[in-house]
Amino acid sequence: MALTFPFSAIVAQDEMKLAILVSAVDPSVGGVLVFGDRGTGKSTAVRALAALLPRMDAVVGCRYGCDPAWTNNACPDCAALRAHSKKALAKHQIAVPVVDLPLGATEDRVVGALDLERALSQGVKAFEPGLLARANRGFLYIDEVNLLEDHLVDLLIDVAASGENVVEREGLSVRHPARFVLIGSGNPEEGELRPQLLDRFGLSVEVKTPTGLAERVEVVKRRDAFERDPEGFTAAWKKEDERVRKNIVAARKRLEQVAITDAARENAAKLCMALGTDGLRGDLTLMRAARAYAALQGDKAVTELHIRKVAAPALRHRLRRNPLDDSGSTSRVDRAVAELFAA
Repeated sequence: MALTFPFSAIVAQDEMKLAILVSAVDPSVGGVLVFGDRGTGKSTAVRALAALLPRMDAVVGCRYGCDPAWTNNACPDCAALRAHSKKALAKHQIAVPVVDLPLGATEDRVVGALDLERALSQGVKAFEPGLLARANRGFLYIDEVNLLEDHLVDLLIDVAASGENVVEREGLSVRHPARFVLIGSGNPEEGELRPQLLDRFGLSVEVKTPTGLAERVEVVKRRDAFERDPEGFTAAWKKEDERVRKNIVAARKRLEQVAITDAARENAAKLCMALGTDGLRGDLTLMRAARAYAALQGDKAVTELHIRKVAAPALRHRLRRNPLDDSGSTSRVDRAVAELFAA
């Protein structure tokens, strides 16, 4: 198995790394959209996530990696296992899946389809799970997400909203859990993302080519060292990656104990109102992201500091275009934050 570049060894791109960690702590934040220049570590950071995350319990024999603690889910594999045994379902530990969705993927490959081999050899209509099934309880990664075909965009919007994939075709009727964190990356110069899908991402981060000489040199130095000796480089960063992994585990455990005061909720609402965001998804995402960040920091309550830190990634992609304001969305969020907390 090929080694991936260590997450901790990624130079700079702090906002992108923070957004990914926040989503790892609290998947309900809604995933991460990473837009920016080519060659800035977007896909590297996502692929490094797989090696960083702690392993999780899953039902033995379930192709969807269901949690043994789930009692009411629509998984056909778990239902069949329960029907054949009155004992508790056996469990084992598996790696958290990080699944790539290629741009050229067919709908059958994404949602699943009839298992033709079994149909021809045994005359049995059986379901062959697709990429959405493999991504259950993990991360679904789409590189160049802004170039994704419209019919797949519509499909992802439905599944992301419901947490279930429903397949009805070729005489099959299958419903299975598909609860994944959506991570997309792309270059804005190659096209915009459809608003319906854009709104499904909890956080949006912008990455840029490093402008400092020392930073550029360090990026090239580390990448070259990794390519020359992947095992040695990974081993050198293992301790730091392990520290990040332990912090994620600890943050998940204390997440529910992080308090959100009415004052914090009011500040989040005031910020969203000042920016004119549509609906309440921005308010919810801002509070969830701030709580997850507080958990990562080991803090007991959400404060102004946490809201400030996650405001731009939580809100920049939810702003309406203002023809009278030439400043970018990040500048508008930063300005609103400064005005709110200066009052």
